[in-house]
Amino acid sequence: MPCGWGARTEQGDPVSKSFTARRLTAAALAVGALTAALAVPATAADHHRAPRPNVEISDVQYDSPGRDDRSNRSLNAEWVEITNNTRRAVDLDGWTLRDEAGHRYTFHDYRLEGRSTVRVHTGRGHDTRTDVYQDRRHYVWNNDSDTATLRNDRGRFIDSESWGHQRHDGRR
Repeated sequence: MPCGWGARTEQGDPVSKSFTARRLTAAALAVGALTAALAVPATAADHHRAPRPNVEISDVQYDSPGRDDRSNRSLNAEWVEITNNTRRAVDLDGWTLRDEAGHRYTFHDYRLEGRSTVRVHTGRGHDTRTDVYQDRRHYVWNNDSDTATLRNDRGRFIDSESWGHQRHDGRR
């Protein structure tokens, strides 16, 4: 016979009402806790968005359109965009952008305004607020596969963008 109010166990002892009440209360609390645990994360997950990084590599044009003829025009059609997602300006002085082969561009006296983007071109040109130039005569970014890595002036990893191969975590 199932245990319940006034029921007897197999040994014939009465099951106390307080013991049964405690079991029912514990079961109700467990069900309530489980319901709350399932409901809260589902609600939080619906509204959770991954935070955007403050400064990021937002776009890469690693294969300049047309023939790769090493002309300045073709070299400058190869670029990496760096975006500041914050409202405040970020001083990029000493920050570096590099490829897997170790080619490195260092920002000098450059301040990226809030909610702005700068395009880092491979070829030669005159730096402006929106475009800076590496002043190179050879391509930097490999068309088949490469990784652009951005580090701050202390050498700390900020962001990376890979293409053409299995993506790594970028912390090279």
